[in-house]
Amino acid sequence: MRILYLSQYFPPEMGAPAARVSELSREWARLGHRVTVLTGFPNHPTGVIPPEYRGELWRREERDGVQIIRTPIYAAANRGVLKRSLAYISSSLSSALVGPLLAERPDVLIATSPQFLTAMSGLWLSKLLRAPFVFEVRDLWPRSIVEVGALPADHLGIRALEKLERMLYRNADRIVAVTHSFVDEIAAHGIDRKKIAVITNGVDLDLFQPRDRAADRARLGLPHDAFIASYVGTHGMAHGLGTLVEAAKRLREKGGAASKVLLLLLGEGAEKPRLVEEAKAAGLTNILFWDQRPRDEVAQVLSASNACLVMLKDAPLFRTVIPSKIFECMGAARAIVSTVEGESRRILEAAECGIFSPPEDAGALANLLAQLAADPARLDAMGQSGRAHALANYSRTALARRYLDEVLAPLAVRGP
Repeated sequence: MRILYLSQYFPPEMGAPAARVSELSREWARLGHRVTVLTGFPNHPTGVIPPEYRGELWRREERDGVQIIRTPIYAAANRGVLKRSLAYISSSLSSALVGPLLAERPDVLIATSPQFLTAMSGLWLSKLLRAPFVFEVRDLWPRSIVEVGALPADHLGIRALEKLERMLYRNADRIVAVTHSFVDEIAAHGIDRKKIAVITNGVDLDLFQPRDRAADRARLGLPHDAFIASYVGTHGMAHGLGTLVEAAKRLREKGGAASKVLLLLLGEGAEKPRLVEEAKAAGLTNILFWDQRPRDEVAQVLSASNACLVMLKDAPLFRTVIPSKIFECMGAARAIVSTVEGESRRILEAAECGIFSPPEDAGALANLLAQLAADPARLDAMGQSGRAHALANYSRTALARRYLDEVLAPLAVRGP
């Protein structure tokens, strides 16, 4: 089968979108399918294109048996509405205009969102190349934009995105959601539930696996005797990471086991400069900010941690999401402390691998981390339980096969 997968994000870029597209594509290629990813030149989240990718209008690559076509993009940092919008528009236009000249006709085409303009490009290409169109919904735009406070609900841009959302749902041959909660949200637009499949995010269990914590701490230069609680991911408006800075202040005041807690935040995002400045102004030595690192080093950071933090603000929409980092923490056999209600919390409780802490409550989070620092046996038990649950339910290999069998193969046989 020939599969064309559109995504604005792809390695060497980091984050859930790039990881999902890369790992699913790799698995399909291993199964003997011809997979092409149509994407832009890497620049997320810093807005800087690496030197080895500069000076070209387009590029062909091969990675893990996957053909990669990169088209021009306006590189912009992950902050500021105008420049980010220009990045979205440029990515969509270049894939729509250049893609048909470089990509062979597929048997099925997948476009992943956000952002929606990638899906618009995918719909256009599906018509042009006469291929069934799969709309992969990883985030509920535009509702999420409103709930994080980026734009008001009555903004003209939000109204336009709502119309675009409904049009894409209607015109997709199949819709793939990443959570079961999304099915209700999509069906509320008058979409037949039979049209929607759920393929959750998962984890590369070969990369994220139990490792030697002491060895990884030594490799990373982290203190051997600290209780390290790590947050790995975007430092954005939705994540409420100011709670971690406030929790660090509370932990400093507690003493005892709390004095051993070290918060490690790894990643980039619009809120990071403010968080760093706030921690610096408070003179905090129990919180570290690290810049983005390669994916193999992310696995080392999780291994070096005693617990992993999964953070989102308190908003109704976030009860429908499952942050993909929980699966990586499970794979690494590390206990999870999460502020995410809803489907995500239910997964952690079913797996017995994590503890819920009320969102945006720094005092409760500080108390919980201090308790866990004094109970290593409980942490180890949660970590082992999480690994077992990931093996049984969230292997990226198994999910890729199910995606192929339940969504792609039937469409490719049926045709457009």
